[in-house]
Amino acid sequence: MSAFADDLQSAYRRVRGRTAALSEPLTDEDCCVQSMADASPVKWHLAHTTWFFETFILERFEEDFRAYHPAYRVLFNSYYNGIGEKHPRPQRGMLTRPSLGDVRAYRRNVDERIALLLSAKEEHDEIARLLEMGLHHEQQHQELILTDVKHLLSLNPLLPAYCSTSLPNTSYEEPMAWRAYDAGVVEIGHAGDVFCFDNELPRHRQFLEPFSLGSRLISNGEYLAFVEDGGYAEPGLWLSEGWDWVQANRVSQPIYWRQGDDGWQEFTLHGLQPLDRHRPVTHVSYFEADAYARWSGARLPTEFEWEHAATGASDFGHGSFHPSAHIGSRDTELTQLFGECWQWTVSSYAPYPGYRAAAGAIGEYNGKFMCNQYVLRGSSCATPPGHARTTYRNFFPAYARWQFSGIRLAK
Repeated sequence: MSAFADDLQSAYRRVRGRTAALSEPLTDEDCCVQSMADASPVKWHLAHTTWFFETFILERFEEDFRAYHPAYRVLFNSYYNGIGEKHPRPQRGMLTRPSLGDVRAYRRNVDERIALLLSAKEEHDEIARLLEMGLHHEQQHQELILTDVKHLLSLNPLLPAYCSTSLPNTSYEEPMAWRAYDAGVVEIGHAGDVFCFDNELPRHRQFLEPFSLGSRLISNGEYLAFVEDGGYAEPGLWLSEGWDWVQANRVSQPIYWRQGDDGWQEFTLHGLQPLDRHRPVTHVSYFEADAYARWSGARLPTEFEWEHAATGASDFGHGSFHPSAHIGSRDTELTQLFGECWQWTVSSYAPYPGYRAAAGAIGEYNGKFMCNQYVLRGSSCATPPGHARTTYRNFFPAYARWQFSGIRLAK
C-alpha cells in the first residue's frame, strides 16, 4: 500500500469509526425515529454517509461495480437531483426496513470496498479529493446525529440522557467587554491548500466600517433577563416574520428550557439539568438572536466582521458534546469563538463574488441552498475535532433552533 493510500485509509477509519461510536449509546428504536421533518433518524445518517462513498467514489472508480442494494440509491439520497429520485425527507422515520443491523452491514461492506480501492489504485488526485470531501461531509453528519438525537430525546417524557457522564456547572462568567476594529478593506475567504468547502471560495475583498464585537457569547443568565423582561411578548423587538413565528408556535423561551417547581432547567445531552446561568445560551433561532440583540441595544455581526475579528485564531475548540467547564477557546482577544456554539450573523447565505459550483451532482452540495438562510460562524460543542476553521460558513433558516446556535453581539 502506498503512503498516499495509507494516509487516506487512516483518516477514513478514524472518521467512520467515530460516526459508528456516536450511535452506540442508543437503542435500535432510538436510531429509527424521526422527531421532526428537519431532523433525520440516526439510522438514516449512518446509511446516507455510506451512500455518499458508494455513489460518488465506488460507482465511478470500482471495477465491476455492483450496488450493495439498488433501492438504497433512492432511500439514502438526500438532495442530489443529479443522482435521481429521493425518498421524501419527512418520511425518513418511516423506514423500519432496512434494519439498523442491515445498515451497519452496509457500512462494513462499503468500508471494505473503499479499502480495496485505495490499496489497488496508485496515487489518484480525484479519488483523494472526493474521499476528503466525503469525510468532511460525514463530520457534518456527526454533529447532526447529536443535534437530532437531542431533539428526539427531549420529546420523551422520561427525558433520557444520551451521555452517562455528568455535566459540570460553570462557576464563573467572564465580564463582557467590547473589542474595537478599525474600518478598512479586508481579505475574506479561504486561502491555502488545506480542505475547504466551495462556499468558502473565492477569497475576495470586503470593506468594513468601524465596529466592535462582544468579547464572549451571551450567557443563559443574560438571556434569562430578556425572557423575564417580557422579550417574547414585545412585538417591537422582533422582525415581522419572527413575530409571526413566535405567535404561531407560542414560543416563550429557548427550546430546551423548562420552568419547574425548582426554577429554570435545561434539557441537555446529559439529561435534564438546572439552568447554568454562566454557560452560553444555546439553541436559539436567528429570530431569537436578533430580538435579544435589539433588546440589549446592540446587533448581530456580519459574517465578514466575525471572520476578520477571528483571523489568526488557532484554538478551534474540542467538540466534546457539551460546553466545557471553562469559558471557551481564547484567541485574538475574543473568547468562545469555537467549541461552544455556532454564532448567528446578520449575513444572508449567498455566493462570494466569482463563486462557481462544481460540475455534476457533487456541485449541488452548497450552491443551490444559497437562498432564505443565514450564515453562522465558529463551531459548536458537537463539532468534531479538526472540522472547524475561521472561514467555515454554516447556514440554516431563520427559524432553526435545534442546532447548537448562540449569540455574539456587535455594535
